[in-house]
Parts: sequence; structure tokens; C-alpha cells
Amino acid sequence: MLVKIGVISDTHGYLDPQVAALFDGVHHILHAGDIGYASIILELEQIAPVTAVLGNNDAGLPFKETEVIDLAGRKFLIHHILNPTAPHEGIKSRLTRENPDVVIFGHSHQRYCRTFGRTLYFNPGYAGKPRFNQVRSLALLHFAPGGIREEFITL
Repeated sequence: MLVKIGVISDTHGYLDPQVAALFDGVHHILHAGDIGYASIILELEQIAPVTAVLGNNDAGLPFKETEVIDLAGRKFLIHHILNPTAPHEGIKSRLTRENPDVVIFGHSHQRYCRTFGRTLYFNPGYAGKPRFNQVRSLALLHFAPGGIREEFITL
């Protein structure tokens, strides 16, 4: 069975009107932080179930700093600020303990997709309001028996 996961980050209080159509048919949505307003998650929940984490600009929102969830037969760890090549000590121990298949993160506003060992590290990029000629994007992860295929979508 093919499972499609929507991945978004750094909305900073703005949900692009294209998101609903781009995420049509996804089984789950992962938001990697810097949400902006809780209403963004409510809007995304109209499309599919959502797992979201706090970003460094999300003070007061009712989400956790890190989430671990099983989807498509794989374990996902979602955390906003993460350097895949040198994770800070707090998240490093969590990565070791959880041993996730996929790590979803945001913060850098840069697309990222790289596998270390057996773990895919994935950042969908920046999905907030257009600014500073910054590339805006979100992503889809397609899971099939043969593996994972990533799809970055420019907004």
C-alpha cells in the first residue's frame, strides 16, 4: 500500500492557500515547528491528521518540543532545530534512544534530504509568507514496499 505523508515547516502564521490542494490525499501531516498560530494546525487538520512540534517562535502554543510517531510502518521523530551532522546533546540522546527511521526538522528554511546510516533526515523548507526572495516549499514523502520517495514542492 502506498502511504503519502505531507511535511511542512516554518509557516510563521501563514498557511499558503495552495496547501490544501497540494496535501489532498495525504494520510498524515507533519509540521516541524514555527507554526505561528494554533489555527494553522486546525486548518491542516481539515485535510488530514496532524502531528506538530514547537518551533523557537511558538511560545504559548500547546505542542511538545519533540514528537515520536509511527506512520507507514516507520518511526518518525519530529523536532524543530536539529543539525543532522552534529545534533546537540539533548536531541542526540533522544535520537539514540528512539532510533527513528525518519527525522523531520525545520528552522533553517532550507530543503534537506540525506540518509545517515539507516535514518533519513528531512527538512521540507520554508512555507511562510513570501519574503527576501526566499524559496518557499513543502514536501511529500511517498512510502511504498520498495522504500521512500521524497517530493519537494515549490510554493
